[in-house]
Amino acid sequence: MHIVILSGGSGKRLWPLSNEVRSKQFIKAFKNHRGEYESMVERVYRGIKTAAPDAHITVTTLEGQTSQLLNQLGEGVDICTEPVRRDTFPAVSLACLYLKDRLGVSRDEAVVVCPVDPYVDDDYFTCLKEIGEKALSSSRNLILMGIRPTYPSEKYGYILTDKNTGAVSFKEKPDLPSAERLLKEGALWNGGIFGFKLGYLLDIVKERTGISSYEELRAAYSHLESVSIDYAVVEKEKSIGVVIYEGEWKDLGTWNMFTEAMSGNCMGKVKTDDTCENTHIINELDIPLLAMGLKNTVVAVGADGILVADKGRSSHMKPYVEELSEPVRYAEKSWGSYRVLDATENSLTVKVTLLPGHSMNYHSHTRRDEIWNVIEGEGTAVVDDKEIPIKAGDSINLPKGTKHTVKAVTTLQIMEIQTGKDIDAEDKIKY
Repeated sequence: MHIVILSGGSGKRLWPLSNEVRSKQFIKAFKNHRGEYESMVERVYRGIKTAAPDAHITVTTLEGQTSQLLNQLGEGVDICTEPVRRDTFPAVSLACLYLKDRLGVSRDEAVVVCPVDPYVDDDYFTCLKEIGEKALSSSRNLILMGIRPTYPSEKYGYILTDKNTGAVSFKEKPDLPSAERLLKEGALWNGGIFGFKLGYLLDIVKERTGISSYEELRAAYSHLESVSIDYAVVEKEKSIGVVIYEGEWKDLGTWNMFTEAMSGNCMGKVKTDDTCENTHIINELDIPLLAMGLKNTVVAVGADGILVADKGRSSHMKPYVEELSEPVRYAEKSWGSYRVLDATENSLTVKVTLLPGHSMNYHSHTRRDEIWNVIEGEGTAVVDDKEIPIKAGDSINLPKGTKHTVKAVTTLQIMEIQTGKDIDAEDKIKY
């Protein structure tokens, strides 16, 4: 069985801790069984590995988020990258052609597609395995997950099953009275999980796009119609089966919902007084935060900004965030992370953390000089092909045009001071 995790998406709704590089699924706010904080993608990946250890997992994501996935899931994770952001049908199509052409998966093998961002209990992952088994053994073309609703919601689509014929129909995000009626009729929330044999989806891709190879679809990806798999496939399919999941399920798409699943009310250097009520605070900066008298509030503090919002209003923040055009100030990479500490017109101060055994690209700059001040750890710098051992307290001057890289022996922290005009990420020549 092959499981495809959809891990695309932008970083607008959980700003300032999410951005174009670090989407919501990478925020570490949930404790695992060892008491360590983990992200949504780590939680889902671990849950699948536990419930279905023999399943092969492929994660689809944007090219710009690949490095962060490698950072959190390890170098061995199988990743199918989208060249640009499109909706779920193009993403699933690309993943299925990747399975066929790159991994040699046969048309008769089962594939289960699931999103990266639900907050669920362990039974959810067992249910994914059951969907894959049914996709393999059932005469139905498509197997969906139906979630037993806990309340009438206008935010989710609904699955309806005819008790006499077994026919499946759908109702997209109804108004509240309609949602209440649907619950009485036994309707299920649509969980956005799809199980099928690989050949079934490959035939639909060929029919809709005329394309049957991975490389050809990648080349045409930016021109594909941005359409959901629900609209392109599910709503047109007549042969559908449903597996019911009755456990916990939350769509963590807003701060209000995200805080409901957090492990505790506060993360980071946070102090609250005893008058705070229903308030959640995440502080990712190494400075203390004091909150007093807050009620029904979310506070998020990160390198990209500070959010203080009423929980009810937090779901309306996207258009306001889009007006903020600041560059990304924090990102995790496969080699470690970086955080912008200070930025002026002609300078940038960045704290770089490299993991043991990892290194930067060997590169140079044409518009800026750099100074590296090593503040922790040991490693080896390479400057114009000369290897230089470095340790805490060392400083290296890198004038523009100098080829340079550094490899960490232990966890290595460097304060990088960039000076020059028009400093940006594009000023890099790789060797």
